[in-house]
Amino acid sequence: MQPADTEMLSKIEVLADLEKIVAELMKAHEAKRILWFPSEILDPPPDEDPDRHLRELRKRAEGISEPARVALALNLLTEEGLPHFHRILAVYLGDESHWKTWTNLWTAEEDRHGVILHDYTRDAQVFDRVVIEKMQFDYMRAGFSPAWDRDPYRVFVYTSLQERATQISHANTGKLASETEPMIGTVLANVAKEEARHFTFYRSVFKEVLDRDPNQALESAAKIMPAIDMPGVNMPHFRELADVVRRAGIYGPRDYLKIVEEQIKFWAIDRLTGLNDAGRKAQEKIMAIPARLERIAGVMEAKTKPKTFSFDVIFRREFAME
Repeated sequence: MQPADTEMLSKIEVLADLEKIVAELMKAHEAKRILWFPSEILDPPPDEDPDRHLRELRKRAEGISEPARVALALNLLTEEGLPHFHRILAVYLGDESHWKTWTNLWTAEEDRHGVILHDYTRDAQVFDRVVIEKMQFDYMRAGFSPAWDRDPYRVFVYTSLQERATQISHANTGKLASETEPMIGTVLANVAKEEARHFTFYRSVFKEVLDRDPNQALESAAKIMPAIDMPGVNMPHFRELADVVRRAGIYGPRDYLKIVEEQIKFWAIDRLTGLNDAGRKAQEKIMAIPARLERIAGVMEAKTKPKTFSFDVIFRREFAME
């Protein structure tokens, strides 16, 4: 048996050992959850005229700023990439026992995020509908295949970081957009709260992995934590969209820096002892990441110049940003 095969076998054994923990985490997750459905939030009350409800929504939505619309497009397309995410989790976590149960539950919960954002933005006429649908088609066709090398440990690190980033992006987009249209604030608050619960699940799982297999877990974390590509990285105009979101203060390098610092503290990476040589090197690499991210953020901010943007998806409106 090759060393890589032995390594993978040990990781599979750790996943099997975690099944009881996964069942307990799922129980805690569902106990805290308030299950909601898009129509409950978006539909008018029974005694309200539906046509009037829609007219008033669209009138309020006219005030949603261009940067907030860009962030909504990025968030919507990311959430509608669910088929990629489910496929990846199923491949890496297996199709048996509590891992399958969790993946299916996570998918059912996440599915509503894309639905509610799609329905809201359609009703509120936030986007050019044909453009956003073409962007979704092109994004899905491009695929999302992160370089995790069949390593389930990397999956838990990535999902911990990504779920937290998504939570921040949704929450901050909601705050910005709801300055003129409060319903989108309600929508995104619900989505963000659910992302927070998913984040809690994944980072708790990885903490259990660290307890059982610290050396290999640290090696996996050291490969992921320096930088993560968000799931939407392959969507059309992603870099420009992300630049707008950063300039608007919704999500950027400094947010990722805070996320990494949070996880280093929660996983107590600096306090792990009894490591082998590879584990110690990975630990040192991880502990150096915040300083590197600080430098990157500083350089990016220093290079930022005022710029004018225009996107077909928001009706080719031009807007300038510092």
